[in-house]
Amino acid sequence: MLRELIHLYKYGKVKTLALPLSGLLVRALPRDEAFDAAVPVPLYWRRRLQRGFNQAELLARGLSRRTGIPVVTALGRVRPTPNQAGLSTSARRQNVAKAFRARNVQGKRILLIDDVMTTGATAASCALALKQAGARRVALLTVARVDRRMAGWRLTADHSMAEGKV
Repeated sequence: MLRELIHLYKYGKVKTLALPLSGLLVRALPRDEAFDAAVPVPLYWRRRLQRGFNQAELLARGLSRRTGIPVVTALGRVRPTPNQAGLSTSARRQNVAKAFRARNVQGKRILLIDDVMTTGATAASCALALKQAGARRVALLTVARVDRRMAGWRLTADHSMAEGKV
């Protein structure tokens, strides 16, 4: 069910799903931690133009409305990258290496927002850029993760993604 909702949201362009999906993020938000900014994983400008929106940004905005954590577009994608779907773990890492640049995060506690995590390659590349730009802490929050151990890969509702070891 979650897989179908995320596919409708991301590829079917059903942007109204951002509200209930961001509600899942709010429920998973660690209550004992404070964040200075919610930073969505950016799309390259061409992909954003093709899709019509950045799904991570809409999720971050929904979370912000409910929590008061400001959305900051502190990350930029500095080069286009092929779609990660179908790539091996090492190819995914190589694909997004040095693909992001961060700014305006010096000393901030960042909540990195994305819709789905598969191998963590994109999140790790984003977190590295944020840390290199001076972020004090980076935690990741996603709606779901792909369990690649299962045949046919399946999305699981795993709200424990808010950990700072990205």
